[in-house]
Amino acid sequence: MTPRAEPAPNWDRLFEIAVGQEGHFTTRQGAQAGYSPQLLLKYLKNGRIVRVRRGVYRIVHFPAGEHEDLATLWLWSGQEGVFSYETALMLHNLSDVLPRKAHLTLPTAWAKRRLRVPKGVVLHHGDVPKAERAEMGAVPVTSVLRTLCDCVDAHVSPEFIDAAVRLARARGLISNEDLKVIRARRRAA
Repeated sequence: MTPRAEPAPNWDRLFEIAVGQEGHFTTRQGAQAGYSPQLLLKYLKNGRIVRVRRGVYRIVHFPAGEHEDLATLWLWSGQEGVFSYETALMLHNLSDVLPRKAHLTLPTAWAKRRLRVPKGVVLHHGDVPKAERAEMGAVPVTSVLRTLCDCVDAHVSPEFIDAAVRLARARGLISNEDLKVIRARRRAA
């Protein structure tokens, strides 16, 4: 049996991957585009890429993105995390307050893993079905309804939640049924 040939390095493929992730890619994604760890090291040394965190790189000349810090955290999570709670409120433009920490929900199965959590990140564990997800640029985020319910469950300031609900209603992001769900959740909290 002959060993499987590795793909030839393809900068266009690597760039295509990075475009959807604010100019970032993982070691695994680099390998899919034909870049071995040794070749990535060469590109690091000659300044074509920079290492942002362990296993996550950025193409140097890629334009800076609005949420590239979140993109690197999402890649750190193996593309399984979903931004949630106050971070999701900000991403949905339902709050003008920048959260001090990024809130990231990882699958329930990850709760048993020992992780080196990046600074400035609050991890939550729970399974977020596709129906409760939205895409905000390069990163997944909990839906507006899920975000508001999570904030209620986390005992975020009622005034903060009220303002977010008013904005969501004014923009048509939640329905009357959604409003009933949020009110019931508040009564139960």
